Amino acid sequence: MDPALALTSDPLLADELGRLAAAAGVPLRLVGGDGSLDGDGSGGQDRVLAAWSTAPLVLVGAERAAELVALAPARRPGVLLVCWSPPPDGAFRDALLLGAERVLELPAAADWVTEALTDLGEAGRGDGTLLGVLGGSGGAGATTLACALAQVAAGSGPTLLVDLDPLGPGCERVLALDGHPGVRWDSLGRASGRLSARALREAVPRGDGPGVLGFTAHPAPLEASAVREALSAARRGHDTVVVDLPRAGGGSADETLARCDLAVLVVVPSLAGVTAAARRLASVADPSRVGLVVRGRGADPARVSDLVGAPVLAVMPDQRGLDEALDLGLGPVRSRRSPLARAARAVLGAGTGQGSVAA
Repeated sequence: MDPALALTSDPLLADELGRLAAAAGVPLRLVGGDGSLDGDGSGGQDRVLAAWSTAPLVLVGAERAAELVALAPARRPGVLLVCWSPPPDGAFRDALLLGAERVLELPAAADWVTEALTDLGEAGRGDGTLLGVLGGSGGAGATTLACALAQVAAGSGPTLLVDLDPLGPGCERVLALDGHPGVRWDSLGRASGRLSARALREAVPRGDGPGVLGFTAHPAPLEASAVREALSAARRGHDTVVVDLPRAGGGSADETLARCDLAVLVVVPSLAGVTAAARRLASVADPSRVGLVVRGRGADPARVSDLVGAPVLAVMPDQRGLDEALDLGLGPVRSRRSPLARAARAVLGAGTGQGSVAA
């Protein structure tokens, strides 16, 4: 692992950053302890700029920010300006000029810095695919499809299923993880600050397949900021993130839907089901990233597509023995040839660009 870079002439700040890096288990390269940016001559500036470009994370002490601004280093992600509270005059201006993502005031932001350092082990992974699933009408089977998507995706890489529907059947229950230990929304729903991708991946209930971030038996309202940060950490730490969205929408559900690489609307091909699905699609800000999964047999997919106004990704016949499998805690996907497994593979192919969205 390449070391993070700390640029500070404050010995107390340098000690604190070193302590936080040690707690995160990552190496830290300290530059500038003698009070000058290039303490060994002009060549030092070149080395600082080289380290700036290659370090996975750069922590800039506020007292050195103005000197760095004068060097005009290339803009890059992963730059944080750190200081003791309260921040000195000009700290936010210098952060803006450096392109820093945040100004972090210690000691209050120590956990945030630790989480950022911990995530260096995830460097190079890239953000995972975010798939949203919602029902076009009540009882369409959106939660079951979301669980099937997560089960199939877990066969190819780390996968997290995020339950955002507090009134639904519960993704944990469908996958028989409701008795497993782990972090749930009651622990994260009002959290603030940065959430580590690795910490989230290791903390949620997980069996042999996907992890699940779900609700307790008595769900509490979720803060939009907590949902936003949890999804960000989920994408950093997983190849695929599947979100079971509430049908009603609003609040963090609409924001999450807007962030999805692909959203799946499950349609029951009846007059009432198609009408409800069309109304739900009309409420989506960007319907171009919505595809349909038609549940049941006997309907013309092209006709359903025309009526609802979105392409059909898959037709999902009712699966024999599904209720019994769920009651036994086996999950919705028991065979690669099952209707749910085939529909899940079609959706995942479209969501990852390995398949096409076509009516």
